[in-house]
Amino acid sequence: MRKPKRAAREAIAFEGGPPIRSEFLPFGRPLITEEEIAAVGQVLRSGWIGMGKRTIEFEAAFAAACGARHAVSVSSCTAGLHIALVAAGLGPGHEVITTPLTFVATVNTILETAATPVLVDIDPHTLNIEAAAVAAAITPRTRAILPVHFGGLACDLPAFGELARGRGLAIIEDAAHAVGARCAGKTIGGHGNLVAFSFYPNKNITSIEGGMVTTDDDALAEEMRLLRMHGLSSDAWRRFSAKEVVVSEAIRSGYKYNLTDVQSVLGLMQLARLEEFLRTRERYAAIYDRELDGLPIDRQTRPAVAAAHAESPPADRHGLHLYVILLRLNELTVDRNTILKALRAENVGAGLHYLAIHEHHYFQSILPYRRGDFPVAESVSERTLTLPLSPSMSEDDLWDVIEAVRSVLTHFRKS
Repeated sequence: MRKPKRAAREAIAFEGGPPIRSEFLPFGRPLITEEEIAAVGQVLRSGWIGMGKRTIEFEAAFAAACGARHAVSVSSCTAGLHIALVAAGLGPGHEVITTPLTFVATVNTILETAATPVLVDIDPHTLNIEAAAVAAAITPRTRAILPVHFGGLACDLPAFGELARGRGLAIIEDAAHAVGARCAGKTIGGHGNLVAFSFYPNKNITSIEGGMVTTDDDALAEEMRLLRMHGLSSDAWRRFSAKEVVVSEAIRSGYKYNLTDVQSVLGLMQLARLEEFLRTRERYAAIYDRELDGLPIDRQTRPAVAAAHAESPPADRHGLHLYVILLRLNELTVDRNTILKALRAENVGAGLHYLAIHEHHYFQSILPYRRGDFPVAESVSERTLTLPLSPSMSEDDLWDVIEAVRSVLTHFRKS
C-alpha cells in the first residue's frame, strides 16, 4: 500500500487542486524494447521493407500460437474483418448479427459488403452478446454471426457454433481485444472460425498498425490472400524471390491491405513476449480489483486466473486488453463524462469504450434502431470507463490510477 500523494483535505484537480501525476499517463502505451527497435532497423537496412519473408514468419508463428491452420496478415483488424466478410460471401440482402457495444469498424465493415447489420443486446455481466439473443434474431436472410470479444473476454463460442452449424451460418469473430484470450480449452483463433485480430499500438501485442485473420479453411485463406493484394495471383515477394519469371495475374478484384516486413518483425518479437504481457495485465488487474473494492463501480465478469505454476493453459482466459469499470451513477452526483474529465485532470488517461452503435448520429441515419431498443448496451454505454492497463506501466503508475479513481469517486459520491 503506497502512501497517498494528496492529502484527503485537498481539492481534486478538476476543482483546482494539484493533480495526482505531473505527467499524463496514456491509456495504452506499448512496451517496446531496444532489441525490438534494433530488429526493425535491421529490416530497414535489409533492402526489403515491404511484405516478405518476415511477414510469412509472423503469419506462421501467429497461426501456431492460436492453434489455427492459417493466419493471413493484413494492414488492420478493420481490413481483416472486411476481407473475412467478403471471403465468406456476404453481400446485398444478407444479414449479419452483431453487438451494439463495439468500435464502429465492426459495423462499417458489414456495411462495406452491402450486407445489413442486425444488432442484439448484450449480457450485463460479460458485456458480450449471447446465443439466446442471437437465435431470436435469426431470419431467412441471416448469413453470419459476428461476435465481439469485448475487452478481451471471449464470447460463448461453443453455443454460437451450435447455432451456426444447424443453420449453415458463418462465424466471423472480432478479436481486436482478444489476442491471447481462451475459450473452452482453445486459444481465440483456434476454434475454426474466421477471426480478425488487431495489432494497433495499445493492443496486447503491436506491430504499430496491422492485423491478422485466422482460419482452418484452405480455400478461405487463399481467397483472403488474393483479396488483401489487389486480387493478384502472386505478391511482390514471391515475384522477387522466384528464380524464374513470374507473371502476376489479376484473378479477382481486391484491395491493398497487406502488412510489411517492418511491422512483422516487431509483431514477431512482441508475440514471443505475449505470455509475459498477459501475466502483467492479470497481476495489475488483480491489484485494481482489490484496491477499488467498495467504490461505486461494477466490473466486467472475468474467469479465474490460473496459478503461475500451472502445467497447462487455462480453459478460459480473459485477454485483459481493457480493464472496464461501470459507474453506479445512482450513487454519484455527476455523470460519467464528468468523472472522465476529472480523471484526466489528474493526468490519468482513462478511456471510453464505447458509445453504443445505435447512438451514433450516422448509424441512426442509416439503421432502424433508436434509444430504448438495447437497454443493457445503453446503460453500459453511459456508465463505462476503461482504466489504463498496459505492461509498459510501472507499479507507481498503477497506484497513481488507483489514487485518482478513489479520490474522484469519493469526491462525487452521494453522502
